[in-house]
Amino acid sequence: MGQDQTKQQIEKGLHLYQSNQTEKALRVWTRVLEKSADPAGRFRVLGCLITAHAEMGRYKDMLKFAVVQIDTARELEDPDYLTEGYLNLARSNEKLCEFQKTISYCKTCLNMQGTTVSLQLNGQVSLSMGNAFLGLSIFQKALECFEKALRYAHNNDDKMLECRVCCSLGNFYTQIKDYEKALFFPCKAAELVNDYGKGWSLKYRAMSQYHMAVAYRKLGRLADAMDCCEESMKIALQHGDRPLQALCLLCFADIHRSRRDVQTAFPRYDSSMSIMTEIGNRLGLIQVLLGVTKCWMIQKELDKALESIEKAQELAEGLGNKLGLLKLHCLCERIYRTKEQQRELRDHVVKFHECVEEMELYCGMCGESIGEKNNQLQALPCSHFFHLK
Repeated sequence: MGQDQTKQQIEKGLHLYQSNQTEKALRVWTRVLEKSADPAGRFRVLGCLITAHAEMGRYKDMLKFAVVQIDTARELEDPDYLTEGYLNLARSNEKLCEFQKTISYCKTCLNMQGTTVSLQLNGQVSLSMGNAFLGLSIFQKALECFEKALRYAHNNDDKMLECRVCCSLGNFYTQIKDYEKALFFPCKAAELVNDYGKGWSLKYRAMSQYHMAVAYRKLGRLADAMDCCEESMKIALQHGDRPLQALCLLCFADIHRSRRDVQTAFPRYDSSMSIMTEIGNRLGLIQVLLGVTKCWMIQKELDKALESIEKAQELAEGLGNKLGLLKLHCLCERIYRTKEQQRELRDHVVKFHECVEEMELYCGMCGESIGEKNNQLQALPCSHFFHLK
């Protein structure tokens, strides 16, 4: 298959993919990969396969294609191809919650200073790196990376990147409990979709609605949360977007739990857990198990709550997710206080404070810990943050 034929087949695959015929598109692209003798064409078709597998939540396949793409980039001996290849390796590892690997591949990208293409990719590299630091609960570095990604988006007038960064910032502020900002950023993302997103994939709309739903739930606006989550889920189902379906199911379960409707929450948590397990989203699994634990606590089934905590703790330790561990110690503290088991209670109080120390979650002004309750925060140019009050 020559260069022109390769191009035609790639376009044919893209057309099928955009009209929701994913499996047909994958067959076309796989055939190109088998038959094409054009390395640049093979590189491009691998990029299409990586994106498609990412959206379907087939992260292990995504990683497999990213490794092949790096070999193809080496064959082409072009720094731009190599930068893009390493970015795809970073993103694949980010999806599989291998955050240290993500950071190291992102650093490789940033050190490769190729031509203009690499410079345009730097925003995406910074975003991926920020998501990885957030997964490890290294908040200051995460914020630095997100702000850098936002600067790249503004300088290159890249609205899609700006939309993705706003969603990540929504997630960031949800985690440190500034719920005003947690809502502000996904609303900004939704605005970008409305103003510029006519030709964009619907996933951008779905993504912003999901992050709005999470913030609304945290603010206690449960009806708004439900509306946004339903819209996000509708798009996720239309597009076979498994990762987003899992997140929406988790959000639905959390909304029901907030209404203390545990019987409706449990099956949603179960469905979310099975997709999270299937796609390998271990960070998502920790969130599901936290929700399940809280449901058992509402029902005063404390031993079952401790079982869920144990599973979540294993995952959080494996990933290096310090915020997950902090939340688990906090729940254990409540359980052992109810059970009047003083030794275990003391143990978890100590571990909780160790986590706060490690994450440096203290306000530089008042010395109180950040992220204990909803508080408006302000970030300094050095990315340290303090209580706005």
